[in-house]
Amino acid sequence: MEYYNNELKALKRSGRLRERKLYDSKLLDMASNDYLGFASDKSLMQKAFDNISQLPDHAPKASLLVNGYHPIHQTFEKALCQANGFEAGVIVGSGFSANIAMIEALVRKGDTLFMDELYHASGQLASKLVDGEVVVFKHNDERHLEELLKTSNSKRKIVAIEGIYSMDGDMAKKGLFTLADKYDALLIIDEAHSSGVIGKSLMGILDFYDLPVRKNYIKMGTLGKAYGSFGAYILATEHIIEYLINRAKPIVYATAPSLFDTALGWEALKKIQRQAESLSLEIKKRQDIVKEILDVDVEGLIVPIVIDDNRKVLAIQESLKEDGILVGAIRQPTVSKAIIRLIARLDIAVDDLKRACYTIKKIKG
Repeated sequence: MEYYNNELKALKRSGRLRERKLYDSKLLDMASNDYLGFASDKSLMQKAFDNISQLPDHAPKASLLVNGYHPIHQTFEKALCQANGFEAGVIVGSGFSANIAMIEALVRKGDTLFMDELYHASGQLASKLVDGEVVVFKHNDERHLEELLKTSNSKRKIVAIEGIYSMDGDMAKKGLFTLADKYDALLIIDEAHSSGVIGKSLMGILDFYDLPVRKNYIKMGTLGKAYGSFGAYILATEHIIEYLINRAKPIVYATAPSLFDTALGWEALKKIQRQAESLSLEIKKRQDIVKEILDVDVEGLIVPIVIDDNRKVLAIQESLKEDGILVGAIRQPTVSKAIIRLIARLDIAVDDLKRACYTIKKIKG
């Protein structure tokens, strides 16, 4: 018996059926989140391999709280804290798990979570697991958030935003940080798509706005995007990290993150620190190309092109494949209006990016 046949048929009729497709290395990859092109940097891979190969074990073997906390984890956590200006940090298996860890553990009975309506699906899922109240505010709307914070009598107020939003590609407004400080709210900043992409040192949105790290700020970043690896981290005060280590289920009950992936992330961090200026220039160059050809202002490296038709975005994606270009075709319910999502990755030659932009402009009409 095919238990979910009707649901699958409905998805297919609406143009929303998803499929796994094998990675095709022959296509020009403008779909992945490997913003800096580090996923194909063999020197980073070799350095991480050399580091791990000298150790007696190449896997953590247990959770962080049993026997899985390795010097590789600790060294990387300290390096991240130093680079971002936070007191303490903890490595987590993925960005998805990090959002579950933070939100489910931090929002207790009597608390209120104020979440941007476009916050990542992992955070939205986590919000359904909390004991406290959950209130959604309009995307990047400072006025709406202040109205909600002003009238709240919660024991703790917790605001959740993203540095750069994964589908719209826009940046969190600076005023949201001011509001968190004004109303003594904890501020969760999901930097999955901003860490490694914006800021003078490419450390993310706090770096971009040149804001001091405050005790109410909690930063989450991933290794699976600009860092070209896999995993995530949470940075905060010693007090909050200690609390998460004791209460956050994806930290307490999951096997510790991969040693190799952590070592690879560490090598990526070192490269970003060494080459922040030159990488920033390359990012700006690609932003200018996108603006010139597609007339889209890009704050990071995500280029969303609204099509508003599920089937049409798939047709455009297939048409671009014929020209050797792979872009994302993002449909409902991930976005409210279907988009072509182009990533202006740094390991893509400028001429290839121009070609892709001109092709999209021509097809879109």
